Order: sequence, then C-alpha cells, then structure tokens
Amino acid sequence: MKPRSFTGDGWRLTTLATPIAVTQLAQVAMSTTNIALMGTLGVRQVAAGGLAIVLFNQIRTMCVGLITATGNRIAAAVSGADTRAESPEEEIHDLVRSSFLIATVGGIVGGAVLIGLGWALPWLGQDPGVLADTRPLLVALAPGLVPCLWFQVLRQYTVGMQRPQALLLVTLGSVVVNLVLALGFIHGRAGLPAVGLTGIGVATSLVHTITVGVFWVMVRRDSRLGPSLPVSPLPARATTVRAELRLGIPIALTYGSEAGMFSVLALAMGALGPAALAAHNVVYQIIYIVFQVAIGLSHGVSILVSHAVARDERQRARTLARLVLRHAAVVAAVTGLLYAVVPGLVLSPFLDSADADAIRIAHTLLLIGIVLQFFDAAQNIGIGLLRGLGATRAGLRLSLIGYWGVGLPGAVLLAFPAGLGAAGIWCGLTAGLAATAALLLHRYLTLLDTTRSDRPRPHPERRTLETQVGQQH
Repeated sequence: MKPRSFTGDGWRLTTLATPIAVTQLAQVAMSTTNIALMGTLGVRQVAAGGLAIVLFNQIRTMCVGLITATGNRIAAAVSGADTRAESPEEEIHDLVRSSFLIATVGGIVGGAVLIGLGWALPWLGQDPGVLADTRPLLVALAPGLVPCLWFQVLRQYTVGMQRPQALLLVTLGSVVVNLVLALGFIHGRAGLPAVGLTGIGVATSLVHTITVGVFWVMVRRDSRLGPSLPVSPLPARATTVRAELRLGIPIALTYGSEAGMFSVLALAMGALGPAALAAHNVVYQIIYIVFQVAIGLSHGVSILVSHAVARDERQRARTLARLVLRHAAVVAAVTGLLYAVVPGLVLSPFLDSADADAIRIAHTLLLIGIVLQFFDAAQNIGIGLLRGLGATRAGLRLSLIGYWGVGLPGAVLLAFPAGLGAAGIWCGLTAGLAATAALLLHRYLTLLDTTRSDRPRPHPERRTLETQVGQQH
C-alpha cells in the first residue's frame, strides 16, 4: 500500500494535535496562574502551594491514565463501524459509560489519598512551616478531582471522534473564572471569605465542577458529537470496564511512574530548603507549560498510528514517529532560546526580585531545562506511539527502567554525594527522561518491524491492538 504523503500526515497531525495542545495550555494556564498568585504571598507559600500542586498532579495524572485509552478505542470503533457500514453508537455509549464509572471511583479514591498524603509529609523531611500551608490546600483541592476526571472522559470522547475543537472554548473560559475566584478567596473580594493560600484550592475545585457542566452541554449540542454521547453514565457493562482497565492500568502506572519521580524529586528539593523547592516548583511549572504541546502531539499521533496500523500502513506509522519528533524538537528549540537569552523575563511572573537565592537556583535549572524539555516531550510521544499500537504494557516496563533505574538514582547521587544540589537533581532527571525516550522509541520501531503483515507470527504486543480494533463487544 502506498504510504500517505509527508505533507498530508503533517497536516493531519497538526490539525488533530493543535486543539488538544492549546486546550492543554489553557488548562495549565490555570495552575500557572495559581503559582503566580502564590508568588504574591511569599516564598514559603510558593513552596507549599507548589508541593500541593505536584501531589495533586501525581494523583490526577494516574487517574487520567485509567481512561486515556478510551479515545483510541472510540476511534477504532468508529473506523470498524465505517468499514462494516454500521452505526458505532451502541459501542461508543458502552465505552463512555465505562469511562465515567472508572473516573468516578478513581476520583473518590484519589481524593482520599491526596488528603492522606498531607499527614505523611512530616516523615519525608519537609519544612514544618511549608507543611502547615500545604495540608489545607490539599484538602481544598481533593473535591475537584472527580469533576476533573469527568471532564477528561468527555475530552477522550471528543478526541476519539476526531473533533476536539469543542474543548478549547470551555477551557479558555475556565482560566478566567479561576483567576477571578482565586483572587476572591485569597483576599476576600466580591463577598467571598479570605482564606489565603487555601483559597486557590477552593477556586480550582469549583472551576473543575463548573467546567465539566459547561462542556457536557456543549458536547450534547454538537451536531456530530451529541447523538453518540449517552444521556446517562449508567449502566456500565462489567466486561467493558475490565477491558478499559486492562489498557488503562498500564497507562496509569506509566504516567504515575513519571509523575512519581517528579514528586519524589520535589521532596528531595524540599530537603535542600524552601529556596530550592520554590525554584524547582517555578521552573518545573515553566517546563510543564511546554510539555502540554508534547501531550497534544502524543495524543494526535497515537490516534493516527492506530488508524495506520489497522490499515497495515507500516511505513506511514514509521514516518509519523519521525514527523512528530521534529515537531517536538522545534518547540523545544524555540522555548529553549528564550530560557537562555531572557531568563529573567521568563522567571519574573513567578518570583519576586528580592528572592535572590530562589532566583539564582532557578536560573541554573532553566539552563538544564533546555535539554530536559526535549527528552520529556520525546518520552511522552514514545508512550503515545506505543499506545497507538496497543502496547501499553511495554510503555510501563520501559518507563520504570528509565525513571526509577536511571533518573531517580542519578538525581540523588548527583545532588547529595556529588554535592551538586538542585542542579544535580535536574541533571539526573534529564538523564532518566533521555533513557526513557530512547527505550520507548526503540521499542516502537522494533514492534513495527516484528509485526509486518508478511510475517506469519505477530508479536504478542500486537494482540492488544487487534483486540481493540476487531473484537470490541
């Protein structure tokens, strides 16, 4: 079969990834705004609030992983139904209902774990003053986890239907609402109670609730999305829930493995003092902004790979990998230039000029971040490519090696025995992300070679995708 043109796939990737990436950027703008607001309260509040956000993102990311494969399965259902000239609505209803059930249970359990973490932090060497501010913020953030995950279910539905544009408007609106509510709860404006740093968590939870309600209405009114979206999230079939979890649990553990490494390293930064933790939180948030583009590229290329492999277009799947990495490299190069040329401008929204120690450390971390952010993007794209093949377990195994076998030991050794401090932690982190990216991309290319249609025995990792495409209920 003749492969698709480079230009054609480049355009498809761009049109699919751009709304997702812009939506991701709008979502992270909410947490970035929160970090900036924390900076107006002081370094200790930045350290405490940043730590709470890292822990919240750890739990949220793992829960999102449980339902991430829903988009791929919906795309496969639509493609299969088109081939058979049948309606995919019943199958899509089943998938969406199952995802809503998983999101609800995961959000409740995750919220309880998040609150519990606040009382486990004293055993991890954190500053008592920082902990006093972190705990109430965690409690305020926890109720927002369930509506946040419901939003992600709707997002996966729109991505799987290859119509993610509806995401953008509601997400942009949520940034504005969050800013207004956060300012109100921090300072007691517009008749709201003044609760300081904790007000950011209250505002965030309220915004997640408002956003999912508005998004649901928008999707229901969409002429293409509305008819296939179930009116009720129940009943959910047990067989579908189990199938979702078979794909979702490895993804959740993969995401959790990465987020867990960042969380542990944040705790290590806390052991170096409030200035190091504040610098880490700020620069990590900046890198996290750029990372949202990689998430859009990863989701977009994952859907395209699923379609390509289902049609046995192996060369196209290989070309898509090269194409998406080039996109990521351009983004990393442009933003890295800003870190190198105008670091003060990049850091100014988050740190006061009087916080000399935090600013000095943050400048160093920004320079390391130039390299780190490309490998961070590449490893996330690798996970997306493997998800397109249905090889979610391979992503889990290799990420464990890269994150915990290379990244964490390297960070600890460079930071403490080698005496490099915060810079050592980020150098070790960069090494771990680079190793993970190399392992994931090599595995993807190997699977493409070992599952060619002219070979009689497909690789076991291929079976997941075959089940996903051809045996869905």
